[in-house]
Amino acid sequence: MIYCGYRKCSTCREAMKWLEQRGIPVEVREIRETPPSPRELAVALRLLGGDRKKLLNTAGAEYRGMGLKDQIGTLSDEALFALIQENGNLCKRPFLLDETHGIALTGFHAGQWQQALVR
Repeated sequence: MIYCGYRKCSTCREAMKWLEQRGIPVEVREIRETPPSPRELAVALRLLGGDRKKLLNTAGAEYRGMGLKDQIGTLSDEALFALIQENGNLCKRPFLLDETHGIALTGFHAGQWQQALVR
């Protein structure tokens, strides 16, 4: 299971604390330096029902500054994934992917994470 977050983000710190308290092991990556790979993004997008906005940090300055709101419908998946590779801040964080169990989570909502991860 991979977890991509940003150590200065309070939501990411809260999510990591939540995972640690439950003993859920993850491979931690800094989202700015090592964003999810195009393959990981494709898997997550499929698991998220194809909703591209769930992959994107729509509240971020980069998203707004690049005018992605108006482009999201016209970009190919590959082009979108390439943008995220160039700028990890475009990816919604925290980003969690467990391909083995078919789980993709973006953003931290304790109830949603509890339902998906605690068996």
